[in-house]
Amino acid sequence: MLRLNIIGAGRVGQTLGHLFRHHHQFDIAQVFNQTSQKNRDALAFIGAGTRLLELVSAMPADVTLLSVPDDDFLVVTESLINAQALAPRSIMFHCSGSKSSQDLRRTCPALQTLEIQLASIHPVRSFAVPATVCRDFSGTICSVEGDIQALAVLLPAFEAIGARIVEINPQQKLLYHAASVFASNYLVTLMDTAIATYCAAGVEFDMAQQMAASLAGKTLENVFALGTQQALTGPIKRGDMQTVTTQAAAVSAWDTDRGALYQAFVSPTVKLAKQ
Repeated sequence: MLRLNIIGAGRVGQTLGHLFRHHHQFDIAQVFNQTSQKNRDALAFIGAGTRLLELVSAMPADVTLLSVPDDDFLVVTESLINAQALAPRSIMFHCSGSKSSQDLRRTCPALQTLEIQLASIHPVRSFAVPATVCRDFSGTICSVEGDIQALAVLLPAFEAIGARIVEINPQQKLLYHAASVFASNYLVTLMDTAIATYCAAGVEFDMAQQMAASLAGKTLENVFALGTQQALTGPIKRGDMQTVTTQAAAVSAWDTDRGALYQAFVSPTVKLAKQ
């Protein structure tokens, strides 16, 4: 099996490491985290690998998974190159939703000199609880782009762990990822706002969660069963704009930021209701 270094074994890195080991796709080599405890936890979860505490001590592998925050890509990649930890013509991939493989090549020309084969593979799902992700990863959509040589190795490995492969346009990576932010990250913020608003109206927290879960759950079911136009209900759909105006003022009087969020949804919801 090809050897895989995991540089940044947080929730995504350790999940993929565990799945690759469990399905016998890669031999897990070095695993890097910034603290000893995080490294021990990651190695225990993955079930294989050698602890790497400093990038200067990194050794080359056939494949390198770069699983660090997007803003750290360049400095970490340069550290790996300075440590001679990227073998010429080896493969490196990342799981960022917003950055393409070519973004990394443009910002770090040394990758071109070493003929590193680059790819990005973005699993379209939340990694909040790695153990849960490992149990139900099968069927996860993974959006891919990159060099042919890299994908020739990586796609069979991802398919073996249950991924559904979808090719995307690297030139539209930021817009693509914005869609994921709307569908996941901002959805959490919206639910937090809904629960807080119920509580501000005097509803107990546990009941507020139940109310939001019931309403949001059924609404999402309707969105994907009926489409967004048919799933839309409420005052804007009914044309009760006086209610919307009064309600927006009430929310703003309670919390300025949440009032602004309420107001931001009015115009796009009006457009949807008119479709």
